[in-house]
Amino acid sequence: MEEKNSSWDKTRKKLFAMVSTGVVDSRLNQAYDIISTLALIANLVAAFAVTFDNVRAQYGPLLYWVDEITVAFFAFDYVLRILTAEEQYPGYKGAAAVKKYVTSGFGIIDLLSFLPHYLPAFFPAGAAVFRMLRVVRIFRLFRINAYSDSLTLIGNVIKGKKTQLLASVFIITMLILASSLCMYSVEHDAQPDVFKNAFSAIWWATSTLLTVGYGDIYPITVLGQILGIIITFLGVGLVAIPTGIISAGFIEEYQKAKRLADIEQEQDVRFIKVSIDEGDEWIGKTISEIAVPSGSIIALIIRGGDTVVPRGDTEILLGDKLIMCAESPSEGMLEDVKEIILHARHPWNGQKIKDIDISRQTFIVLVDRGGKMIMPDGELVLRENDKVLLYTKESIRKYQHEPLF
Repeated sequence: MEEKNSSWDKTRKKLFAMVSTGVVDSRLNQAYDIISTLALIANLVAAFAVTFDNVRAQYGPLLYWVDEITVAFFAFDYVLRILTAEEQYPGYKGAAAVKKYVTSGFGIIDLLSFLPHYLPAFFPAGAAVFRMLRVVRIFRLFRINAYSDSLTLIGNVIKGKKTQLLASVFIITMLILASSLCMYSVEHDAQPDVFKNAFSAIWWATSTLLTVGYGDIYPITVLGQILGIIITFLGVGLVAIPTGIISAGFIEEYQKAKRLADIEQEQDVRFIKVSIDEGDEWIGKTISEIAVPSGSIIALIIRGGDTVVPRGDTEILLGDKLIMCAESPSEGMLEDVKEIILHARHPWNGQKIKDIDISRQTFIVLVDRGGKMIMPDGELVLRENDKVLLYTKESIRKYQHEPLF
């Protein structure tokens, strides 16, 4: 039973690495990312193309099968994510991990990306509503933010300013409700067919406060027009609040990055590069299965055009170039590694590696804690006086085709 559990644990980790966007430590994982992105793009293109009569008449069957195949892929992806929920949420086990994923934002988006496609077969009366829900699948595009620091920055800003944004939305909502009731009271008698009820007034208040002003409904009484002017002025000021909050968030993120640059200390650290050639006994073995020299650590793997941060279950392949570090760097090793010493006020101090704000083009390869080299993982908590060794893809590219020392 233990062997079965161990085998399933390894399989689950491999599946999780495969479905996790941005993990490219094997060709399978990289291929799955490409297929996922192409499936989503193909589905969205088909959804737009089918709305054109001439395109639908000529390519209707093709668009139908594109939709069927891509939606089936979304369902398959959802099942894999349920099976690997324990890897995504290490603090949860079994049903608790599945519940955590299913009720998460991405879990709901993943479910709605395929479920509405099949529901009309069981509930024909709700076909129109189910078709509308299919639009949710466009939010799967946010998974691509694993490749974009800009999207990550926007997400950090919104997450950091969540409370202020919710407060501003609450204030705007209250103003809309108050304005609609006031306008209904003033204009209903003069325009009973226009301001029929409070909802009609809400439509007017929303379009006015959000500075849209469609002109399909407007006050005609003097008191209503004066009230409309006051509400319009309030709307201009209040709608600017969320914009100001988001702008301030971007400025804070920039200042945070600048502080990191100001307090970090850089120096050259040297690494040994080892090439895996035909017949090497390490080929096909995982990092945890090989015996590296005492005091040495495999810090990075250069695989084709990609850079892989090795984990214990990462398999070594033919043609890999291993970047190895000894605890006491010596002559004849690679350069261009950045070392950041964490001071007491450093933003990373006390943070788990998986929670820190770091470019997706940059890798934390080692943590030097009191002279002891630690191979980092997402759960490692950084401490004051830790020396964090960073490597960037730009630094690595020049070594990809270099001869060995």
